[in-house]
Amino acid sequence: MRLLETFRGLFDGKRYLHRKSNLGDLVAVEFYEDIVSLGKSEKLRARIASHDRVINLKNVAVGRSARRGDGTLGELVPAAVAAVEKGFVVARGPTANIEIGAETKILAKAMIKQIDRVIGDLRRQVEMFKGQGGNPICIGFVGINFSDKYTSYEGRRAFTTDGKKYKHPIQEAADAEARLIAQAKPAFDEFLIMRFQATNKKPYPFAWVDINLLQLEYSALLTRVSREYDQRFK
Repeated sequence: MRLLETFRGLFDGKRYLHRKSNLGDLVAVEFYEDIVSLGKSEKLRARIASHDRVINLKNVAVGRSARRGDGTLGELVPAAVAAVEKGFVVARGPTANIEIGAETKILAKAMIKQIDRVIGDLRRQVEMFKGQGGNPICIGFVGINFSDKYTSYEGRRAFTTDGKKYKHPIQEAADAEARLIAQAKPAFDEFLIMRFQATNKKPYPFAWVDINLLQLEYSALLTRVSREYDQRFK
């Protein structure tokens, strides 16, 4: 499952830098590779194979203006040429619309401090997807850190949680998840919480809280989106 492996690769064996703006993109685009690999929608597979449906990395349909998302798939603009990157099946190109929109958020530390902003960003992203015209399938992926400690970095400075002034991730994770499920999840067609553990300190270990459950939940999501695509886009 490429999406899960790509997410893992943000932390495993390397320092996670939360201010890098393209990390969500790296995760979200793998969703489309996974849905093609699953093969539950022959209609979508055929459209992707013919480059009729492509990923728009600018995440805005041509002629529309909106905040960016992490990964959108739609119909290739007829005058455009699709491009396939090495290692990928789904081509890239400008799109005339949005049929599937995916947004990724990662909560590694200081979750409650930023939870209202994150929920607001998620809800506004759905509004953007739907504001592009059509009836897009909207998907949210949120990683939540359940580690007992965490170190973040600002330039050369390191900040390690102490459980008091700087709460450990495990102290806030359950509350953050509950708020996301109550306030953000209803806006999406599909919403997946990815629970992980990462300290972000050498040797930069990473673990999923329950990889078997996560794989089942993600596989079910891929199946439901495949079926919904066939129903929604004739």
